[in-house]
Amino acid sequence: MRHDVAMEETMENETVAILQDLIRIPSENFGDRGDEQEVARYIHSCLAEVGIESELIESAPGRTNVAARIKGASDRPGLVLHGHIDVVPADAKDWSVDPFSGVIQDGAVWGRGAVDMKDMDAMMLATVRSWARSGYQPPRDISLVFFADEEAGGSYGSRWMVENRPDVFAGCNEAISEVGGFSITLENKARLYLIETAQKGIHWMRLVAEGRAGHGSMVHPDNAVTAVAEAVARIGNYEWPLRRTKSVDELLERVAEVLGVEYDPNDPEPLVARLGPVARLVGATLRNTANPTRLNAGYKENVIPQTASAVIDGRFLPGFEDELNETIRTLAGEKVRVETITSDIALEAAFEGAMVENMVNSILAEDPEGIPVPYTLSGGTDNKALSQLGIKGYGFSPLKLPADLDFTALFHGIDERVPVESLKFGARVLDRFLRNV
Repeated sequence: MRHDVAMEETMENETVAILQDLIRIPSENFGDRGDEQEVARYIHSCLAEVGIESELIESAPGRTNVAARIKGASDRPGLVLHGHIDVVPADAKDWSVDPFSGVIQDGAVWGRGAVDMKDMDAMMLATVRSWARSGYQPPRDISLVFFADEEAGGSYGSRWMVENRPDVFAGCNEAISEVGGFSITLENKARLYLIETAQKGIHWMRLVAEGRAGHGSMVHPDNAVTAVAEAVARIGNYEWPLRRTKSVDELLERVAEVLGVEYDPNDPEPLVARLGPVARLVGATLRNTANPTRLNAGYKENVIPQTASAVIDGRFLPGFEDELNETIRTLAGEKVRVETITSDIALEAAFEGAMVENMVNSILAEDPEGIPVPYTLSGGTDNKALSQLGIKGYGFSPLKLPADLDFTALFHGIDERVPVESLKFGARVLDRFLRNV
């Protein structure tokens, strides 16, 4: 049974207030450095205030994770409810508000992390605080974890925790986290809720060419810069073939049904184009991708360098990692060496089973006209690390969004914000889901 109206309103309002507090504590991750200590201490205090014990777990100076265990009413395998507490940097001069103000303006909470992913962190905290006050016990154990360093790969967060503190996740077999359960509105006003069931894998690569150094005024056929530039051009201009995966097929079949059109799996782009702003995200899950992102060579205008390099951001669909790697090696050519910077697996889980049914029912209880569907995330989350422990993860941080909001553009974007009513909706759905999990 749900708690009473007054308690629900308190939970909703706390979600908004906690998000504002979290945004006001900068926890920027610059890749080579970061500091989540202050925001982790805030979370620790938030939990302690209502009698929930938690542990501050430091993986390196300033790189702090938070973990708590909410005891369940049964001995069923537990659920990992996790979020990350770092954010990408924000340059205040680009924003129309202070990115660390947490201001409420035009019906939304503004600031870095508002959608990625301090909104979900706030929902999680407000929910368990409400339970603690009422003495509510969930159906099974919940491992509540707030990770550092997600925005730079999790070396000080989820990866470190899995390798060094697997006890935090002991007895858990499922997980939920970010980038799923948000709504999009189609051209016929139908509202879909995208639940993340799959993620592309990651392979960041360095292309390295070595040639002969020399004077820039000479004829010089053995030029490392030329070799890398040609490889980058081949890779950047390559048209990756369409590849079908279960989650994408299920999404597009449902979209076609809702729009009353035919779905041609051999030509999905026209249907994807009808998804509005989210078409960018879904379009990236029709095929592998490899985008050049960095170039590095030389130190002086008239010196031909001995070495030149470039970085490629490669993403592969579940089941197509070998295709990505073999294609990149071929396109790079004989003169260019391909090195791995970092790599991570692709994930895919079925859109079925008790937990998925609970997600669907929790959304429909708050929005009976909603249509929950699976989708594939073109990026990655901390669920990748948890999968190494056999934990199956989904993206489920529910939000009912205005039809005209380009939500996916706000991830890492300028003027990041989340509507207050969307946040309150998410808190209600998450609470309902966790009470039935």
